[in-house]
Amino acid sequence: MATQHSRTAARGMIAPAVFLLLVWMLTPLCLTLYFSILDYRPQSGTFDCCEGLDNYVRFVSSNAFHQSVLTTLIMVGGILVITVGGGILLALLLDQAIWGRDIVRILVIAPFFVMPTVSAVIWKNMLMNPVNGLLAHLWRFFGLEPIDWLSQLPLFSIIVIVAWQWLPFATLILLTAIQSLNSEQVEAAEMDGAGPLDRFRFVILPHLARAITVVILIQTIFLLSVFAEIFVTTGGAFGTRTLTYLVYQRVIDSQNIGLGSAGGILAVVLANIIAFVLMRIVGKNLDA
Repeated sequence: MATQHSRTAARGMIAPAVFLLLVWMLTPLCLTLYFSILDYRPQSGTFDCCEGLDNYVRFVSSNAFHQSVLTTLIMVGGILVITVGGGILLALLLDQAIWGRDIVRILVIAPFFVMPTVSAVIWKNMLMNPVNGLLAHLWRFFGLEPIDWLSQLPLFSIIVIVAWQWLPFATLILLTAIQSLNSEQVEAAEMDGAGPLDRFRFVILPHLARAITVVILIQTIFLLSVFAEIFVTTGGAFGTRTLTYLVYQRVIDSQNIGLGSAGGILAVVLANIIAFVLMRIVGKNLDA
């Protein structure tokens, strides 16, 4: 058992790291809070103090804010549907004794290690390009008119691009959960006459409940800040401007540091609210 002396020594050793971590995290947050109450526009040389909550009111009351929140929720929801649903199917497939399973697993994991900007460039120029893209050639092969994905279906296109990157993560978590399932339960259900769908519905899916909630929690936290894929493909046009991208436009394009900082703080608050709700859901599932 650890003595009081050893515990004190341990706290003393980790204290510098904890202090540096807090400074590293809190300094940008404090500066953002400070800028959010200023009328700070560097391009015009404006730096007026004590705007109070005016920046927050202006940001929230704009039509762009409501549309960006809706776009963010639709994007995150669509990506979660694809990654969770596709992850379950891939996990079930990779759990089977098929030929070349190890190679398939490597190929499934590979997209997760591709940088978001590189992934977006590949999808934009090599796959979704309406003239020379692979999908355009495939459409012509079947006698169909190629689709300009990023103009005609921009939000769906970004959802597909980001889901392709996050599908390996969901697959790995769900595959691990499936492999932890006691095979005797599945065999007992099969002996009782349960078909494949019934075994999946009443045995496998309940066992995956915890893993699914963890996947949803972790992915949602990261997906709320999707930026690179939008920047590279549509630049926030065609209804693909999320809350994160709106904050970027207010700071960089409009050069309104105060308004953008207020938007950043609001984005952090909304993300924490969503994370808190999801944590409660995950906690209930883990305790069940």
